[in-house]
Formats: sequence, structure tokens, C-alpha cells
Amino acid sequence: MLANDGARLWGDPDALSVEGAAVVEARRVAGTDDDPRAAELRRAVARLRRDLAAHPAELPDRAIADDELAALDAMARTGAPELHRLRRSLLLIAGALGSVSALGSALTGVRAAIDQFSGAPRTGIGRD
Repeated sequence: MLANDGARLWGDPDALSVEGAAVVEARRVAGTDDDPRAAELRRAVARLRRDLAAHPAELPDRAIADDELAALDAMARTGAPELHRLRRSLLLIAGALGSVSALGSALTGVRAAIDQFSGAPRTGIGRD
């Protein structure tokens, strides 16, 4: 059994056999591929993480935002996140980032992705 041979290592003939890639393929968690909402949440979280990492200003609560973004990503990977926990994380992230306009668009993307789990369409800004 070779470590870089994904087909033999993981027993999956469809696994990539490129060195290192099979490990990434095998780490997929059941449920996320089936739920487009979870995939969208993961994309939105990844974008906000990138934007936050590139933001030059020192934010006093940046660690809180990073922790909650990691929690959102973990919940999305399970495929069945709890809406109240998603919203709690969003609130903590928004509070940690404050009014940094450079991150506003990415934060709005995370909110929109979380709103997809509510089942009720959003009718306007600030309405629940």
C-alpha cells in the first residue's frame, strides 16, 4: 500500500492518484455534496476568511471572528447545521468585525448563505 496512491490507500477506484490529492478527496464528509446550502455556506465562509486574512487593519476581536468562521465551516461540513447556532456565529462574527466596510460584502454573503437554512425567504434588510 503506497501512501501517494489514492486508489489503493483508500480503496476507492475514483480517488485521485496524484500525490497528496487523494487525502484531500478522501476527507470529504458525507452530506455536504448533497446539500447545496452547505456548499454555499462553505464558499461564503472561505471568502470571508480570505478577505479577513488580507485586511491590513488590526482588529481587536479578530480571533473571535476566526474562531466562529472555523465553527461555521465545521457545521457546514456536517451537512445538517442548526439554524440557531449558525445565527449565533454570524452575530459574533459581525460584532467582532464591527463596521469594517471592506469586509461588508463577504459578511453579507455569509448571512445570505445562513438565511438559506431558514426555509423562509428574506423580504428585506433588517426584517426577520
